[in-house]
Amino acid sequence: MKTKNPWLPVLLWTLISFVTLFPIYWLFVISVKQPFDLFSTPDVILRSFFWKNYQDVLTNPTLRGYMLNSLIISSGNALLVTTLGFLACYALTRFDLAGKESIFFWTITNRMAPPAVFLLPLFLLLTQVYRIGDFSLADSKLGMILVYCSFNLPFAIWTLRPTVEGIPKELDEAAYMDGASPWTVLYDIIFPLARPGLAVTLILTWVFAWNEYLLAATLTNFHARTLTTGLSEYVTTTGTAWGIMAAISMLTLVPALIVFSVVQRHIVAGLTFGAVKG
Repeated sequence: MKTKNPWLPVLLWTLISFVTLFPIYWLFVISVKQPFDLFSTPDVILRSFFWKNYQDVLTNPTLRGYMLNSLIISSGNALLVTTLGFLACYALTRFDLAGKESIFFWTITNRMAPPAVFLLPLFLLLTQVYRIGDFSLADSKLGMILVYCSFNLPFAIWTLRPTVEGIPKELDEAAYMDGASPWTVLYDIIFPLARPGLAVTLILTWVFAWNEYLLAATLTNFHARTLTTGLSEYVTTTGTAWGIMAAISMLTLVPALIVFSVVQRHIVAGLTFGAVKG
């Protein structure tokens, strides 16, 4: 009987990891090179580090403001979307609502169209409709949180549906027999069991909002401008600051890596929770 070569899976995953991580490594190489070195012969192995690009980014108050805006908008959107999606899934899976399958399908249709087709309607809503006196949602953090909700909420509902459906309804019935209210069941029974799925939904919606560019570039000007849109400011008619843009791109990876590291143990459990019943 022949035994499988144990080195084959190792070599395969090593190759896949190299192909996946090399673009990130190359981005780091660009971020620590001097401007005149970027157009010389490519050198994969670093021999010196030019940290001024990171210094220029971290000491720039405008870019620090953009990063703070990104953190506020992404975190606010992720929390709001996950909460609303969880409540919606609880109502649609636990109560006998007419046409609930049609509601599920309707929510996902909001993600079928490209975001570009919504730019003009959203711009008019933020600048003209949702205006009270001098206050408007245009170029505001609250406005961007609500805009991202329209795209991330359908995703959150479809992600959380298997999680909530996988929790036995017998637990609800036992709690109701003991005199618990629907809110007590939701908070004390459904919520603890749904934490893995909630963690996955939270991180994915956070990353979507953190990385989004098109809507932020169109619907913000200064007060709510995000870090990803700040990259375009370094593409000018006189040239492109590739080193600084690479440094900004590397810094945008740091918060995402931190969030992933915090909830990584929930990711696999959340993606598979409710997938198998019986």
